Amino acid sequence: MNKKNLYVIIFLKSKVEQKRDEELKLEFIAIIVFLVFIILILCVIAVYQIKMAGMNVTDFWSFIKANDTLDKLYAFSERYEKLSPQQQVLFLAEAEKVFDAFGKVPDALWEEEYNKYMKILNKYKDIKVLRWRETSETTKTLSK
Repeated sequence: MNKKNLYVIIFLKSKVEQKRDEELKLEFIAIIVFLVFIILILCVIAVYQIKMAGMNVTDFWSFIKANDTLDKLYAFSERYEKLSPQQQVLFLAEAEKVFDAFGKVPDALWEEEYNKYMKILNKYKDIKVLRWRETSETTKTLSK
């Protein structure tokens, strides 16, 4: 083989490799486009199912966030029996957000969390009664 033939073979081989690299890039792009398309279809189906259940997507999203908050409040209420006034205010505010979010979704969606919800609701009621008593005692004391 002479040098000219060797150069031609190297040139052709580089062209073939370059062509194969381009094909791989196109295959990769096609796979990415296909996966994005599948993800979009899944999102549309999820939104459709949420709408068919009679909910707004924002209500469902707030329910997901509230579910996480419910877990945190539940752990907090298990850990602390007595709360300071500041902690009571924070607990009440967060619990009201959870109750609001849970009220916007069907009950069947949160059946698993019912026990936690009821525990938080009972703690909420206890704090409200305690704060009401403190307020009424303060009012009676100031009246005298």
